[in-house]
Amino acid sequence: MPVIFAREAPKLWRKVCSETSTEISLLAGNWKYFLAGLVFQYLHGLAAHGVHYLHRPGPMLQDAGFFFLPELGQDRSYLSETLFSVIFFSFVLWTFHPFVFQYKKIYTVLIWCRVFAYLGVSQMLRIITFYSTLLPGPNYHCRKGSKLARLPPPESALEVLLINFPRGVMYGCGDLIFSSHMIFTLVFVRTYQKYGTKRCIKQIAWLVAGIQSLLIVASRKHYTVDIVVAWYTVNLVVFFIDQKLPELPDRSLGSTSQQLLPISSRDKDSKNKEELDKFRNGNSANIAT
Repeated sequence: MPVIFAREAPKLWRKVCSETSTEISLLAGNWKYFLAGLVFQYLHGLAAHGVHYLHRPGPMLQDAGFFFLPELGQDRSYLSETLFSVIFFSFVLWTFHPFVFQYKKIYTVLIWCRVFAYLGVSQMLRIITFYSTLLPGPNYHCRKGSKLARLPPPESALEVLLINFPRGVMYGCGDLIFSSHMIFTLVFVRTYQKYGTKRCIKQIAWLVAGIQSLLIVASRKHYTVDIVVAWYTVNLVVFFIDQKLPELPDRSLGSTSQQLLPISSRDKDSKNKEELDKFRNGNSANIAT
């Protein structure tokens, strides 16, 4: 075992270095879109924190999901968050697989630029929606009698800008329609559906998204309408963005299905250089835009 590791470790290191060089070159040409996506994630968190100041607790609304799904209770409300964490980190790891595996279809930088586009438009619609009509939160910490249901007026602008992280993220109220967890979940599932390669994982991903929807309602973190609106809104957003933006390059088209024969490090480097030359010649000018 140590002998195999000693033999394969240098190959893996060269592969990581070669892929890193490629991704850095792509990031240099698309950093504005990448940075804009990260900044909007903060703005979305700021908007969600801001609506908490306007939230007023009240009786829970009549909800079909609450009627059909038994309440999990506070002691088991962690189930939906645990599943979401699995979805989130699994997707993040998948986007970085080109650094390790020989067979790859995507570029990490470009796939995240596209994901940020999906998230940004979906979250913009979400902000408009939950500021339009404020509903009484069904979550335990948003109900009448909870000290966290209402926030006192901020003492300074800095208190608002820092969004009381991470407590403000975990115990927010008022940002209901539509579910942010489902935005991320559906964007990740739709992205893998289009750019992933394993059919069984695609099927499992859609099943997990459905389970996540049920767990959120059963945990009383959202009303059923928040989940339903997320399902059709995010799917429509992804559809229309894909219609407007150019298709991302498919790296698997120039390689065999599973690379049955080993490739030398020299061949790998020359292949990456060819990919970069294509982008420098103008083929990547409109990838993220």
